[in-house]
Amino acid sequence: MAKRKLVSLFSGCGGLDLGFEGGFEVPESCVNKDMHPDWIVKKTRPGWVMLRENPFQTVFANDIKPSARVVWSRYFGSPPRSHPASTFVLESIVDVVKKAEEGNGPLFGMKADVVTGGFPCQDFSLAGKRKGFQSKRKHDGEIIGDASIPTEESRGMLYFWMRKVIGLTEPKCFVAENVKGLVSMETVKETIESDFQSVGNEGYLVVPARVLNAPDYGVAQTRERVIFLGFNRSRLTARAVKAFEKANIDPEFDPYPEPTHRLPGRKGEPKDLFESRMLRPAVTVREVLIGLGEPHQHPGDASHVAHSNCKWYGKHCQGQTEVDLDGQGPTIRSEHHGNIEFRRLAAENGGKHKAEIAAGLPQRRLSVRECARIQSFPDDLELVIQKEDDGCVVSGSDGYKLVGNAVPPLLGFHIARRLDDLWPFLFGARG
Repeated sequence: MAKRKLVSLFSGCGGLDLGFEGGFEVPESCVNKDMHPDWIVKKTRPGWVMLRENPFQTVFANDIKPSARVVWSRYFGSPPRSHPASTFVLESIVDVVKKAEEGNGPLFGMKADVVTGGFPCQDFSLAGKRKGFQSKRKHDGEIIGDASIPTEESRGMLYFWMRKVIGLTEPKCFVAENVKGLVSMETVKETIESDFQSVGNEGYLVVPARVLNAPDYGVAQTRERVIFLGFNRSRLTARAVKAFEKANIDPEFDPYPEPTHRLPGRKGEPKDLFESRMLRPAVTVREVLIGLGEPHQHPGDASHVAHSNCKWYGKHCQGQTEVDLDGQGPTIRSEHHGNIEFRRLAAENGGKHKAEIAAGLPQRRLSVRECARIQSFPDDLELVIQKEDDGCVVSGSDGYKLVGNAVPPLLGFHIARRLDDLWPFLFGARG
């Protein structure tokens, strides 16, 4: 059976693409086998399993970052995926859309089953300046000359160009992602939902956006993201339309994935709620770092050897804490080295790993590989590339940024599995 065509926007290094395609390795504790026994294909090494492939294939990926193109193309262009080099387009989505509207370019005439995109979040992030629709940066990252003049090409309006891609490619559904902070900015969420609803002749039925927390889905990281799901009204079954137009969607038809793991001590919930639903305990940092020693023990993995040398600035600064190995990691951010948490602090700075300190292991920040593990990326994704045949280099700083900007692949996998399970209900037996 032919795979469903996926058009990926703001792709970065491919977190959401990897989740939708499936077929990647995760620690065994990241999968709830009681709820989803069919998700695991095989055990690959002690403590690790291979997730099943999903019936989605990326046919177009796009970003403006050269480092994203190098990492994405190197991974997705290699066996077993072997996507053509032309799949990834290094160009602003604004320019890609303009070319398609003029009748040329890689997106012209392309049709999709799914469009995905985590449109740039800096202007909506709680960690940023929260400019939102009034962003002072253009789609290519440059400062807007006259910041007093609103423009639909500003970084805060790039979701609008995702909307245009949906209109051009006419997918059966779309998945848009952004930071949790977006939902608290006046009417931003409602405006985006309304704009997506009006795409095409009959429009899209947009299910109310929902904030998903990564630890609920087996990711060892406290990372909350708002997800928008929209469905092409002209392709939906009458039954699906009826189900989605209800004030409260029945759990049987809810298009958002059901949690598989639990964080301890949630407020206001009965103690036996999670146990009755067979949820597993939230995955810890220690569990996802299984088998990964110190950087000097892995000289062949540039992504692990690369770790920030920024000094400790004191507890009053951001990113100066030691990661809790027996809890969930902090949100992996896309900022530079100085905001990456420490894997280990020295004793004089409050380091808690006394046995490691006594063994002479140095104070250091999390490596790029460790950040990738916490974000649920597999080890065969190279995020630091020292030399490419075409001269491209992806630095440790690039690697941190790519990981921090990405959607956790495992969270994307959950979204993809739920959509695939509902596909016949949504679009009929031949959908």
